[in-house]
Amino acid sequence: MADSRRNNRTDSTGNVLILETAAQCFMEQGFATTSIDDVARRMGSTKGRIYHYYSSKTDLFFDVHREGMDRLFKAVEPVMTMNGSGLHRLEEMLMAHALAMMTNVAFEAVVVQGVHMHKLAATTPDQRRTLNELISIRRRFEDLFKQIIRDGIDDGSIREVDVSIAAKAVLGAINWLSIWYQPRSIQTENDKIALAKEIVNIQINGLRPSN
Repeated sequence: MADSRRNNRTDSTGNVLILETAAQCFMEQGFATTSIDDVARRMGSTKGRIYHYYSSKTDLFFDVHREGMDRLFKAVEPVMTMNGSGLHRLEEMLMAHALAMMTNVAFEAVVVQGVHMHKLAATTPDQRRTLNELISIRRRFEDLFKQIIRDGIDDGSIREVDVSIAAKAVLGAINWLSIWYQPRSIQTENDKIALAKEIVNIQINGLRPSN
């Protein structure tokens, strides 16, 4: 953890507001051009309020990334234990993932783009440790899908595939929502579900056995 002030990032409404505002700024402007001043200005606050929690823009960015991953885990993990074949559970997990991406699009844009932006960036030793932690969290999330794909292969509901490649392929399709999806005020929850089903069905149909 880069700074002890980051241990309680969602313990107060004020800090949640910082994360939500920062996520919007990073999504719209990118990490390089977003400043703490930008986040504070959008909040209608002072940057001192942000520095109360975060020592740097990088630490704030990492915490937005971590919060985005937390939201994905909370959406997907409950579905893993439901009854049904591996293919059915994978379909439900991908639906939960897609809907979470749309609901939290700013956070998930940071999740998808964040680690790649920082792989070659200058970081402090503490920030490097945090980056490694975030990479590990992303891998654990992918592992959830690998396990369900293995289960599907074992029960015959998923054709024989390279589990790692299959997991990356289906997750990549869902993650791309963070790039092209634009929330609209007239969009209903049913609209989101229909969009998620369209995307997920394409992935699931590619994994069904041929006979």
